[in-house]
Amino acid sequence: MYKSYLHHLWTRIRPIKVWYLLAVTIVFALIGIFGMRANYQHMAVLRQAVYTTDQHNGDVEHALQNLRAFVGSHMNTSLASADGVYPPIQLKYTYERLQQAEKARVDSVNSAIYTDAQHTCEAKYPNSFSGGPRVPCIEQYVKDHGTSPRSIPDAMYKFDFASANWSMDTAGFGIALSILFGALTLLRLGLGIILKKVTR
Repeated sequence: MYKSYLHHLWTRIRPIKVWYLLAVTIVFALIGIFGMRANYQHMAVLRQAVYTTDQHNGDVEHALQNLRAFVGSHMNTSLASADGVYPPIQLKYTYERLQQAEKARVDSVNSAIYTDAQHTCEAKYPNSFSGGPRVPCIEQYVKDHGTSPRSIPDAMYKFDFASANWSMDTAGFGIALSILFGALTLLRLGLGIILKKVTR
């Protein structure tokens, strides 16, 4: 009875050819690989858009949001670049512009303070000239009222986004189906060997 059932099972699965399952596995694997390649290429375009937008003082936040959304929902979109810099996204030009703006602000404030110091000390020492008390007065006034550049944390302009482990796209479904059909191929191969031996 048991042997008869196994023979019946063998006659059912024998028409399913191993090479057919293997071919389907390879097709889906290729679809997954090309899908992952397309994901990486699109990520690279979005990453370059961030760099270009940063360089030309455009809407960096919007470019970053596009990149973040794509990387977070697609597999094989690691942001690591060939130069190995980490974090991989660094808004160099935005940061430099902020530093320059801060320097310009400080220069402007200190210039106004120096002018105030001259007026104050001239009024305080109207008869003083070079070498008199007016110069130390000006120096002390600038020292007391002057300002220095604020530190701008560069960490706020460096980014890294986690790539999805699996995504519901061509790459994700291709890889998932190739694994499924690969498992079916091994199952069919293993059952075939076992049932052949048992039903002899």
